[in-house]
Amino acid sequence: QVHMVESGGGLVQAGDSLRLSCVLSGRTLSKYAAGWFRQAPGKEREFVAAITWTSGNTNYAASVEGRFTISRNNAKNTVYLQMHSLKPEDTAVYFCALEPTRLRLSRKVGDYDYWGQGTHVTVSS
Repeated sequence: QVHMVESGGGLVQAGDSLRLSCVLSGRTLSKYAAGWFRQAPGKEREFVAAITWTSGNTNYAASVEGRFTISRNNAKNTVYLQMHSLKPEDTAVYFCALEPTRLRLSRKVGDYDYWGQGTHVTVSS
């Protein structure tokens, strides 16, 4: 059974940094591309970043480009999202997800098969 657990969220001030982690169990991470999404209250879930299974390619939403970095450690079955220069508009629940084609940097929620339960990030101004 696939189990994904995000951690690292919290309450921070604008300009601060956070690193989110997502640990996978029940599957081998190297079989998947991985992505991070976020959902703010009253809004739809939106794409944040994606990474191919070898970490050779990444893709970012325009709103986080240059501030966020997605990475992965397949040996640790873990995906990371390093976030710098956080803004109040980054406040959301952040979810990690797995996409089975390994090489596709999809921005679509429907392309991802497995999801974590989310971790809350709150950025105060």
